[in-house]
Amino acid sequence: MTTLFLVRHGRTGWNKEQIFRGTKDVPLDEVGKEEALLVGERLKGEGITAVFSSPLSRAKETAEAIARFHNVKVQVLAGLNDLNFGEWEGLSIEEVKKRYLDLYQQWQQEPHRVIFPGGEGLDAVRSRVIEAVGDVVARHAQEVVVLVSHRVVLKVLICALLGLANSHFWHIGQDTAAINCFRYQDGKWIVMLLNDTCHLQKVGVERGKVDF
Repeated sequence: MTTLFLVRHGRTGWNKEQIFRGTKDVPLDEVGKEEALLVGERLKGEGITAVFSSPLSRAKETAEAIARFHNVKVQVLAGLNDLNFGEWEGLSIEEVKKRYLDLYQQWQQEPHRVIFPGGEGLDAVRSRVIEAVGDVVARHAQEVVVLVSHRVVLKVLICALLGLANSHFWHIGQDTAAINCFRYQDGKWIVMLLNDTCHLQKVGVERGKVDF
């Protein structure tokens, strides 16, 4: 039985300000650093044998907070990189609404049909993250592995593991520093945890209200 812990990185200043991040390398803020430490504490007894991360520093910082308890090095996996939002990166939600209102509305209603100008769409994300996870599982069968990535990537990956189309993107929540857990058993993925944030109670940040 292979166990995958899927972890979203801790908070950044752009999460707080609701600015589209994508491939921009935005580091954790002070709250995010505390969240990362709490994720590490939560997972320290799980017998983790490998930790993989997106190339971006917000994910790597979170991954390192987990890996330090297990005497393993963080391995960077390009397939875990965030969605490329193209021209939206660095813009706030309000700025995007002013410049790209029609596309923003489509993103809210039909996310699976959107390809961002100068960026990519959910299908491209799904292809690369499924390939990355397949490689990890092949190399670490019957082990406990952590993948640290981003909101969009994890939502798409969770859809894939549950056999759902990308049109279900908005049906899945992913708070900062949330933990998800899947086990591969009898030829199928079984969800054990989804968007778990119980370990973050002491941070005092309200969860689940804003999907960003």
